[in-house]
Amino acid sequence: MKKFLTLLLGVALSISSADALSLITFSRQYIKEKPGGHGSTKSPVMAPEVYIDENVLYFAESHPAYTLSIVDESGDTVFSTTIGSETTEIALPTTLSGEYSIELVMGNWLFTGTIYI
Repeated sequence: MKKFLTLLLGVALSISSADALSLITFSRQYIKEKPGGHGSTKSPVMAPEVYIDENVLYFAESHPAYTLSIVDESGDTVFSTTIGSETTEIALPTTLSGEYSIELVMGNWLFTGTIYI
């Protein structure tokens, strides 16, 4: 956690006063039932801690691997990639502009949020 805070502070100091990191708020949904299961786990899964600044996503230093999708208002996936557990930042294409849905899939969990680029 200290390393992430140090990284976050360094990033914040390197950003001009007009820019700021914004925490993305995610909703979560269990997307698959386990065979013979009830469709949920005993303990809730924590939502990812992801920040955005312009077209760059910043992930908490310690996180599981995700499949990332950026979806436009028509429901079309305009960008998709795998985020490894060691990845702390990823640049989205500079051609993206406007409001998008961000989807992170981890196992049977789907985390969905809204981003503005």
